[in-house]
Parts: sequence; C-alpha cells; structure tokens
Amino acid sequence: MSRRAAILAVNAGSSSLKFQIFDIEGGEPRRRIRGQMDGIGVNPHLTVRRADGEVLVDRVFDPSEVTGLPDAIATIEAWLKTLDDVHLVGIGHRVVHGGPHHDRPVRIDGKVLEELRVYQDLAPLHQPNNLAPIRLAMDLVPDIPQIACFDTEFHRHRERSRDCYA
Repeated sequence: MSRRAAILAVNAGSSSLKFQIFDIEGGEPRRRIRGQMDGIGVNPHLTVRRADGEVLVDRVFDPSEVTGLPDAIATIEAWLKTLDDVHLVGIGHRVVHGGPHHDRPVRIDGKVLEELRVYQDLAPLHQPNNLAPIRLAMDLVPDIPQIACFDTEFHRHRERSRDCYA
C-alpha cells in the first residue's frame, strides 16, 4: 500500500479535540478524514468520518479512560497510527492568541512555543489546550513541521473604523 503525503489539522479546545487529515498530493489539499473527541473528562465520545461521510469510528469512552486533554490526544494519536497509507508531512494548529509578534501563520519551534505560552492568561480556557498537542507532537514527531494559525490574526487586519463603529 502506498503512503500518501498528508497534513494533520488540529483544533484543541477546553472540552473537545477536533482534527482533520488532508491529502496534499496532486495539487489542492483534499479533506480525507475529520474527527473529534467531545465531552473530554465527562462523557468522552470519539467520532471519525471519511470525507464522504462514512463513519470510521463512533465510540463512547468511560470518563475514567479520557479524563483530560492528554488522554484525548493519546487516544487519537493511537488511532492515527492505524492509518498505514498516511504519511504526515505537516501539522497545523489553531491557536487563539498570537500576541503582538504573530499576525500570520508561523512555523513552531521552541522559541515560538515559549512566546505563545506567555499569552495563556489572555485566553486561559483555550491557549493552554491549544499548546498541549504542539508540545506532544514536538516530542513524538520532531521532524514534522508544525504551523500555528491564530484567531487574533483575523482581528489584527481589520480596519480600525470597524472596531470603533461596529
């Protein structure tokens, strides 16, 4: 079975972890898989679907199995390893706050990660959870580039008059 180059997109929130896999061979990225773990720590439920809607996983876990985001990440990571035909070449992460230095997507390294950690107080329900999968991926797959895309990027490029009069 040939392995296809793909990108993993991750959106880690306070009680859910969403992900998508995009094939990138042959031009435009095409969504191949989307999934999410909802109810982390309360009523964990993992659903994974192909782009055509076919359900690959629909499993409810005991709350003791997925008590927090680290357990959810580990569960999804274990499932992703079953995809023999996927060759990850990049990981993209939604990050709420980029601070004053990051107004565009940026490749993540140790310096960038430390800069983003500083902004946890500005988005305490999201920023720590956004950074957790980044740290894990840096440890597990250090050779795969990771990119952070910021919510604050959207607001940074708006016209000032829209903030004053909207």
